[in-house]
Amino acid sequence: MFKRLSISAILLAAMAAPAFAHINPLEHGSLLTGLAHPFSGADHILAMVAVGLWAAQIGGRARWIVPASFVSMMAVGFLMAMNGITLPFVEPALLASIVGLGLLVALAARVPTVVSAAVVGLFAVFHGYAHGGEMGAATPISFATGFMMATAVLHGIGLGLGLTIGSRQAALTRVLGVLTVFGGAALIFG
Repeated sequence: MFKRLSISAILLAAMAAPAFAHINPLEHGSLLTGLAHPFSGADHILAMVAVGLWAAQIGGRARWIVPASFVSMMAVGFLMAMNGITLPFVEPALLASIVGLGLLVALAARVPTVVSAAVVGLFAVFHGYAHGGEMGAATPISFATGFMMATAVLHGIGLGLGLTIGSRQAALTRVLGVLTVFGGAALIFG
């Protein structure tokens, strides 16, 4: 168990300190800017890792369908932003997604895969929209490709963490959900 906790601590520490995320696309390219962007803030990291954790808890096909739903619906949100479609309450929805996903993990909510995919898909639209608004001078297709790949990596970290912890230590995954809720609350009230 100590080995698993150590691996988990290392992964969480590695995710917590990426100060390199806001880079100039003119100097580093739009793809690299997009790859770095999801690592730029706790809101991105907490929500996207929580998606992977929840998918691991649900198990079965949800391990792939839930993260894939997030990535694909995030692309829809990004396209909405690129096409000037107004989406209200983006920032509150982003913060709600952290708390909501954290609660789902903390409660180990078991719902049908299609419902899980719809829930994360709804949150993902707002995340994609926010990415579209934060693109700056980056080229849209390269930037979107980068942040979608980085999002998949963060989902993979959450999924891997959830699978590593496994059902024998399910309480630890639930604790990570509680910590995600507290992280979301800190962003809301901080």
